[in-house]
Amino acid sequence: MSSFSRRHILILAASITGVDVGGSIAVAQQTTPASRTRVALDGYDPVSYFDPGRPEKGSSQFSFDFDDAAYWFKSADHRAKFVADPERYAPQYGGYCALTLAAGSKAEADPEAWSISNGKLYVFGAKLGIANFNRNPAEIVSSADSNWRKLREIR
Repeated sequence: MSSFSRRHILILAASITGVDVGGSIAVAQQTTPASRTRVALDGYDPVSYFDPGRPEKGSSQFSFDFDDAAYWFKSADHRAKFVADPERYAPQYGGYCALTLAAGSKAEADPEAWSISNGKLYVFGAKLGIANFNRNPAEIVSSADSNWRKLREIR
């Protein structure tokens, strides 16, 4: 009977959690267990950006799949608002970083780095992105919109 060394166990754990054996952390998409659907906004409630006006964590108990992602909500009421009008509440570009998309790539965003412009929610890879976006949102949105059409299906 073979035995596993501590290194084998660490490698297995690393592959499950997204941690590199060398100790660095890999960015992994959170997924829902049943459907393997990507959880957008790292589980933050998209309605909370509008009401009460700040990001709040949602719960998988109140989830809804929209546009190739699962969204989590803090309450049944927020879930109902989203279901009734997902175009109003869903982050642009499926919750990926708007600045990275404008530059021609696709990357997960930090759900606490965000801005609402023309009634739409945009998220960014870091809080520094907020000021960059707010300096010229129209140009960034135009570039990101164009690139989103090409990059949308890439995982």
